[in-house]
Amino acid sequence: MAEDTFFQFSDYHVILAVVGAIVILSRWFPRLVSSREPAAAPLMILFGALAVVLFPDVPFPPDPRIAPKLWEVVAEITVIVALFGTGMRVDSIGPFKKWIPTGRLLIVAMPLTILAISFLGSALAGLTAAGAVILAAVLAPTDPVLAADVQIAPPQEGEEHPVRFALTTEAALNDGLAFPFVYLGLVIAAQGLSVSDWGLKWLLQDVAYRIGVGTLMGWAGGWLLGQILFNLPKSTRVADTGSGVIAIAGVFLCYGSTELVEGYGFIAVAVMGLSLRRIESDHRYHRHLHDFSESIEHALTATLLIALGAVMPTLMVDLAWNHVIVAGIALVLVRPLAGWLSLTRTTLSPQDRGVVAIYGVRGIGSIYYLAYAAGHADLTDLSDLWIITALTIFASTILHGFTVGWAMEKIDR
Repeated sequence: MAEDTFFQFSDYHVILAVVGAIVILSRWFPRLVSSREPAAAPLMILFGALAVVLFPDVPFPPDPRIAPKLWEVVAEITVIVALFGTGMRVDSIGPFKKWIPTGRLLIVAMPLTILAISFLGSALAGLTAAGAVILAAVLAPTDPVLAADVQIAPPQEGEEHPVRFALTTEAALNDGLAFPFVYLGLVIAAQGLSVSDWGLKWLLQDVAYRIGVGTLMGWAGGWLLGQILFNLPKSTRVADTGSGVIAIAGVFLCYGSTELVEGYGFIAVAVMGLSLRRIESDHRYHRHLHDFSESIEHALTATLLIALGAVMPTLMVDLAWNHVIVAGIALVLVRPLAGWLSLTRTTLSPQDRGVVAIYGVRGIGSIYYLAYAAGHADLTDLSDLWIITALTIFASTILHGFTVGWAMEKIDR
């Protein structure tokens, strides 16, 4: 009997081997042609798609249009860890003027982007009003996961160039600020366009209350975790052990408790990273914790990117020219123009404004938002939304991934 099962390949083991090979190849192969940090993200998506072609009988990830929950959960955890790590990167939160470009990107560029993509989705892709708003909310934020290459250095390394600082802090905060517009799309899907019926409730509940609670919970959570790590008790501090698990547990506690009181957990964990970083900011534990969380983030990101590549052939079966046009305009025109306009009359040079405007990477956060929306409403244009989103993420990883090294070297000089 044992001989009959010899070399009977298990699908599970094939998947493990394929995923391992893809990650290694994606990280190693670019170094054969460039000395810069490898652009692994687009290669993971490409190799994930190739794996489906080479191993058609292996059960790869489910179609997100049919089973969005798995995608939602994995993307959510990835973004939580990434947002906390992004907040941890900021060595100094002062002076106030360094936050002006960030504020412009959040208050001016994001609404402009949402308005423009909503119009594109409705006029060119034929989406419903709810679908167009959800698409805009999904594609508006700069991703904290895939934007790591344009962010400031890890804790205690300095090198907070204004361009990197703007992109880092934007990525840390705009994920939570996009959530009100996801809720707006869900409200429109359920109640229609009669703003008088739901407009005030949306502003008070989904905008003011949820953002305010998320901010307060994050700052309080960071302070409390800091006391536990560094001061309680002072003689045998947890921070001195170098363990990162308790801090990540604190992040999950902060996120979960914020969501339980209906605040935005994404805002909470980003603010938590900023808050925790203020407590004994020179202690080596901050760097250790950042590196620990970054390792988790990289592992989850690789899994999601490979999974996205694996479902790309299925999603692209229904690809149409209007999908390509909407994704292209959103990525190449809308974000750069909105970013450029929002940064007018700031201290950034024209070159720096251009880099900030262009390098608004789309990625894992978009997967989460769309999967979340799909699980909370019966969207008639769900297939179109997934096709445009997947295509935009793929195009963004290529456009930004293969040029970011050159751009960052240029602005750093």
